[in-house]
Amino acid sequence: MTTRSFGKPVRRTEDLRLITGQGSFTDDAGSDALSLVMVRSPYANARVVSIDVSEAEQLDGVTAVLTYEDLPDRLAEPLPLLIPHPSLSEPRTQHILAKDRVRYVGQAVVAIFAADRYIGEDAAERVIIEYESKVAVVGIDGALGTNLVHHDVPRNVAADHSEHVGDVASALAEAPHVLELDFEMERSLGSALEGRASHATWDRHSRKLQIQNATQTPTSVRFAVANILEIPDEQVEVFAIDVGGGFGTKVIHPWPEDILTAWGAMNYDRAVKFTEDRVEHFISSSHERGQRHHVKVGFNTEGQILGLDVDFVHDNGAYTPYGMIAPLITATQLPGPYKLPNYRVRFRSVYTNTVQVTPYRGAARPHAVFTMERTMDRIASFLGIDRSEVRQRNFIQPDEFPYDLGMIFQDGRPAIYDSGDYPEMLNKALAMIEWDSFAERRSQAPPGKRRGIGVACYVEGTGLGPYEGGHVRVETGGKIQVSTGLASSGQGHHTVFAQIVADELGVPFEDVEVVTGDTRRFKYAVGTFASRAAVTSGNAVAEAARLVKKKAIALAADALEANPEDLEIVDGQVQVKGTPVRAIPLSQVAVLANPLRYSFSEAAKAATQFAGTTSFDEPPIKPGEDPGLEATGWYSPVRATFASGTHAVEVEVDLITSEVEILRYCVVHDCGRIINPLIVEGQIHGGVAQGIAGALYEKLAYDEDGNLQNASFMDFLMPYCTEIPKIEIDHLETPSPLNPLGIKGAGEAGVIPVSAVIASAIEDAEGFEINQMPLFPSELHSMRLASGRQPA
Repeated sequence: MTTRSFGKPVRRTEDLRLITGQGSFTDDAGSDALSLVMVRSPYANARVVSIDVSEAEQLDGVTAVLTYEDLPDRLAEPLPLLIPHPSLSEPRTQHILAKDRVRYVGQAVVAIFAADRYIGEDAAERVIIEYESKVAVVGIDGALGTNLVHHDVPRNVAADHSEHVGDVASALAEAPHVLELDFEMERSLGSALEGRASHATWDRHSRKLQIQNATQTPTSVRFAVANILEIPDEQVEVFAIDVGGGFGTKVIHPWPEDILTAWGAMNYDRAVKFTEDRVEHFISSSHERGQRHHVKVGFNTEGQILGLDVDFVHDNGAYTPYGMIAPLITATQLPGPYKLPNYRVRFRSVYTNTVQVTPYRGAARPHAVFTMERTMDRIASFLGIDRSEVRQRNFIQPDEFPYDLGMIFQDGRPAIYDSGDYPEMLNKALAMIEWDSFAERRSQAPPGKRRGIGVACYVEGTGLGPYEGGHVRVETGGKIQVSTGLASSGQGHHTVFAQIVADELGVPFEDVEVVTGDTRRFKYAVGTFASRAAVTSGNAVAEAARLVKKKAIALAADALEANPEDLEIVDGQVQVKGTPVRAIPLSQVAVLANPLRYSFSEAAKAATQFAGTTSFDEPPIKPGEDPGLEATGWYSPVRATFASGTHAVEVEVDLITSEVEILRYCVVHDCGRIINPLIVEGQIHGGVAQGIAGALYEKLAYDEDGNLQNASFMDFLMPYCTEIPKIEIDHLETPSPLNPLGIKGAGEAGVIPVSAVIASAIEDAEGFEINQMPLFPSELHSMRLASGRQPA
C-alpha cells in the first residue's frame, strides 16, 4: 500500500538545490542585459523645476535616458489602483517617473538604460535636477496637521471607514466599568534577502515578451505589463523560478521598473534588467505598521466585554496602490477570538511624504492583536483578575462555530470564523509555559533583573479567493508533473503540493515534481500572499489529482476488463482490489491515454492503431475526453478560513541596561489539518523571529524633512540568531469545513501576536504600562524613570 505523506514531516525537496548554489534568481539572468538604473528624489516633498540629462546621455554605454516627458501613451498615466473600495474616496498612485512633483525620498524621476550597472550609476550622477523643496508631512501627527501631501486631498485623508456591530454607544453608557486606552506601533519593512528584480527579453520574430521577475504574483505582472504596454496577454510570459523572500512587497505590481524593463526590451531590442539595491529597498519599496489606536472599552465585574469602540489612524505613505487593505484587515481582525456583542471601529488612512505602505507579513494583524490583547490585559489589571482568566471569559466557544463577526473581510465577503477551539488552545499554551508556577520563577530572578510572563491570542483570516488552479499530468515515464500559477518564495510549496498529489493519486512522493510561478505552464492564478497558497492551490492540485485518478481508473478498467469500482491505485499502479497481480502501471495508462499514429518508444507501441487495444465501435478519443493522462483542477473558496493561535513568553529585563532577554517562547497553533508539520514549524519559527525583530529591534526612523535616517543594515537594527530563543511549538487541529482538505493557512501566523505577548511580559516584569512597539532599551529606561520603578 502506498505510504501516505500528508501530515508527515517530509523534508523539503527545494533545499538541496538552494543550499548548494543551484538556485536561479532573477539577477542570475542576463549578464549581457542592459541595466535599468533609476535616479531618485532626495526630497520628500518638492516641485520638479527642471531636468538636464544631456551629460548623462553623452556617456559611453548609455542607451537612453528617460524623464516623464519621454514616456509614451499609457506609460505616462498613473499606475493602476489595484484594489478600489467605496470608502477609499481619495486614492492616489504614482507615475512611472515623477511628472512634476515628488512626494517621498526615493521616488523615481529619471530612468537610465546602460550597458551595465556601473555605467548607469555614473550616468545618474550626471543628471542635473532642480527641485523647489516644500514642507514635508511626516508621521501621523504631521498628517493630522495643516500641510498637505496632495493639494487636492483634504486633511490628507485617503479613506475614512467605519463598521459596527450592535449598539456600542448604549453598551458603553450602561457598562459598570469603562477604560480609555491609547496604543501605537511604528513602521518597519520586510527586508527580503533578494530585493525587487525584473529581467525582460523581447523576441521580435515570435513577438513574445519573456519576463523573469522576483515576484509573489507572476500572473499579476503578466496582466499589468500587457495592459500598460497594450499588447495581448498571450504575448507576455512571466516566471519566477526562485524568489529570495517576499513578505508582501513583491505582491504590489506593477512597480515602475516592471514596466520600464519590459518596455525597454521591446524598444531597444536588448534584454533589460533591473535589480534593486538595499538602499533602494529601504527608500522606494513598501513599508508597513504605522498605526495609532484610541480604545474605549466597557466591561462588567466579571471582565466580560460589553462594548468596544476603536478609532485609529493608519499612515499609508504618499500613495495607495493597494488601496486600504492593510487598515481594513486591522479593523476586521481586531476582535480576535473574543465575543464582542457591541463593536465599532473607525479608521482614517492618511497620506504622508514617506514611502507607500502596503501589507507586510502579518498584514496589519499585529496592530489589531496588539490593541486587543493590551486591552484584555488592562481589563485584567483593573479588576485584579488573572490575565488568562479574562480571556477565557470572553472566548467564542467551540460549539458556536461558524461564528459570524457581522463584518466584511478583506476579500469582500462576510468574516465568519469556520472552526476553532480557543479555550483549549490557551490551556495548552499555559501548560507549556508553566503559567501557574511562574511566581516561584519570578522570585528566582538574579539581582538587577526582573522577570515577567505574557500571553496573547489571535485569529488570522487565511486562504482567500478568488481562486487558484492546478494541473497534474502523468508522464509515460512514470513521473507526475504538477504545476500551479502562484510563486514560491521559501514556503515549501514544491514539497507540500507533492505530498497532496502523491496521496490523492496513490503514487510515491518521490515521483511527483512540482513547478510554480510560471505562466508558460499555468496561465491563470492569483498569487502567494495572505497565507493562502496551501488552502487554494493545495485544494486545486488535489482536485486535479482526483480527476486524473478517475480518468486513469476508467482507462485501466478497459485494459484490465474490470469494473472501475473494483480498481485502486497503489504505489503508482492501477490494480484490482484484493488481486494486485491484475495491475497496470500508471505510466502505461498514460500511454493508452494518448492514441498515437507513430510509436516513439517501446511503451508507445500499445497506443498505436494496430495494437488492438481499443474498440472499433468507439473513436480512439471518446466524446468529452482529452488525450493524455492529465487534468486541471480549480478551487474557489466561498470565503476565508480562519487559523488561530496562542503565544506565551517569559522574559527577563536587565535593570541596568534595560535589555530584554527572552527566556522561553511557546506557541500553540491551529491551521486545521497539517500537511507537513516540519514546514509549518519552520514558518512559525521564521514568523516569530520577524515578530521579535518588530517588537524589540526594528524601526524606520524618519526626520522632520522626510529623510529615512537608517536606510541600511548598518543602521537598521535586526536581531541575530543569538537573540532568537528556542521556540517550543504544539499544534491543535480543528479542520476547516470550507475545503475538502480541511486545511487553513500558516504562513504569517508566527509574526502576528509577538509584539502583544512581549509587551504583556515586559509590563508584567516592570509594573508599568507598555503602550507602544517597538520598544528599545533607551525607551524602556525612560519609562522606568518616569514610573518611579527604577531600582535604587
